[in-house]
Amino acid sequence: MPSKAKPETTQNKRTFRKGAGLLLMISGIGMLTFLGIVLWINWPKARLQPEPLNAELEQLISRIPGKSDALIYVGLKDIRESRLWMEIIPDSLKKTPLFQPKGELETILKAAKINPTEDIDTLLISFRRRGYKEQHFMAVAWGPFTKKLPESFLKTNSTISEKIGGKQCYAMDSTLWLCKLDPNRLALTNSRNMMQEFLVPTGSFYQRDSLTTALINKAIYKSHLWFALPSASWTSGALQSLTSANRDMKNLGNLNRIRSMALSVRLKDGIEGQSEWVYTTRRAAYFSSTFLWGTIKLSELSSTRTSEQAKKLLEKLEIQQNFESVIIHTNLPIELFQQSKVKK
Repeated sequence: MPSKAKPETTQNKRTFRKGAGLLLMISGIGMLTFLGIVLWINWPKARLQPEPLNAELEQLISRIPGKSDALIYVGLKDIRESRLWMEIIPDSLKKTPLFQPKGELETILKAAKINPTEDIDTLLISFRRRGYKEQHFMAVAWGPFTKKLPESFLKTNSTISEKIGGKQCYAMDSTLWLCKLDPNRLALTNSRNMMQEFLVPTGSFYQRDSLTTALINKAIYKSHLWFALPSASWTSGALQSLTSANRDMKNLGNLNRIRSMALSVRLKDGIEGQSEWVYTTRRAAYFSSTFLWGTIKLSELSSTRTSEQAKKLLEKLEIQQNFESVIIHTNLPIELFQQSKVKK
């Protein structure tokens, strides 16, 4: 009898190339990617150790009244003595006023023939908003300019003279109060109450304003230029200025979610600087750092929109997400500016 041949059977083997296997593989990769991102967001990164405040500056900051919306420090004498200032900055810019004062302050500076850029060695200024539009400032300035403001000049040009906390203070008008702290330092404010609170302090600024204190510690370099901006409105305005030259960076980075910011710059044989943007959440900081990194890399690759000089500057930017913060660091050697100066 003829034997019956067994029908051929094919065994279906599981494969990750199609069907449910492919779906499982994609899900696994997606889960691992998600866990990696979560781990990265919550993983602490190494930080640069901030320079300490010198004793004199630390003591002055402790006297600042109330809380601050913006705290700014400029070490003009140290900047003028830097190699970058002496070799790269053109003479026309060196004589440009540090700021454009208005009102009675402008009148006093002109009458005393004071150029803030040349005559002021150090400037510390705190801004504090009261109400919707009213904004006060409290500043202390060091330098030889104080010799141009003798007591006789202040008495002649003031409307009120009053002793506050043992110091003679002068109201130049209702918007400007001046007080000589010593032969080389001058305190100035647009509010008598702030002058009173500064000269007769109650408690310490470091206890009153923990947010600004934390931002001071995030300002890495303390000798040339640094500022701490705990106010969202001040932070937004500063970032608009910093990113105005690059439309891509201005539009990306979740800038509207930034809560506060610190920035510091050191000028020696070039420019070394760091800025820290503090977001409301770690996720917002992560997406911001990713967007900024991608924007910079695209700008570096662009052959038409980005100049070669700008590409070299972008290559020096380092971006890092650390918890709720985005940290941007750069170190620009003086040779980069020398090359640019030669080309011009």
